[in-house]
Amino acid sequence: KSIMAEPSPNTTTNADLRVVVVTPEQTVLDVTTDFVALPLFDGELGVAPGHAPMIGRLGFGELRIGHAPGTQRLYIDGGFVQVVDNVVSVLTNRAIPATRLDETKIKESIASLLAQPAAGDDELARRAKTLTQTRAQLRVVQHAK
Repeated sequence: KSIMAEPSPNTTTNADLRVVVVTPEQTVLDVTTDFVALPLFDGELGVAPGHAPMIGRLGFGELRIGHAPGTQRLYIDGGFVQVVDNVVSVLTNRAIPATRLDETKIKESIASLLAQPAAGDDELARRAKTLTQTRAQLRVVQHAK
């Protein structure tokens, strides 16, 4: 008598990719799709079913889930991604749906940051990081149009 393992309810088929986005506060998203694009710190990564296992460091930018016209877009604020067995796990400080980003407020923030004087290396570094994050949010909201 052979013993066969029963597939668990969380097991995905070869045609599915499970995407889980987690922040320190909550699980923001847990969906199944056929494609995901992630903002790595040094470029963009596209993941389809059957992708090799990997771990990567995320940058500030756009997480795209699926293909047009039903693409979901989120702003991701750094963190890490792990791809294993058709599961893409995204651990990030912030994940904001593109629909919740306000282009006018983002542009005002950029203008305000650029107008503020910065004294010293620490203030310059903080301002540069905030500008990078804010500009990434602007790109996400503009791509979502």
